[in-house]
Amino acid sequence: MNKKLLFVLALMVIASPMIFAQSAADTNQVAQQHAQWMGISAAFAMAIGSSLCALAQGKAIAAAVEGMARNPGAAKAIQLAMLIGLAFIESLALYVLLIIFLNVK
Repeated sequence: MNKKLLFVLALMVIASPMIFAQSAADTNQVAQQHAQWMGISAAFAMAIGSSLCALAQGKAIAAAVEGMARNPGAAKAIQLAMLIGLAFIESLALYVLLIIFLNVK
């Protein structure tokens, strides 16, 4: 890296806390504005998270059933991999729900 770029990056890191500093009155006003939209944004997050998880689970099950139909001898291995994959997919929806419960008051 050349020295000029390194200097600019260092200046940005040092100056960033001062640039984003706010007074207490500004912070309270911003917090009130954010609280107004928290419920709506949480509802959209859960709707998007749940719908995409449902689509992913449907695709995973369809692919697993197709794989079992093509190779019945590997059905147990495919079924185990499908169940582990479904657990990971479902955990994404649960993480969204957990984040919503922690943030919405």
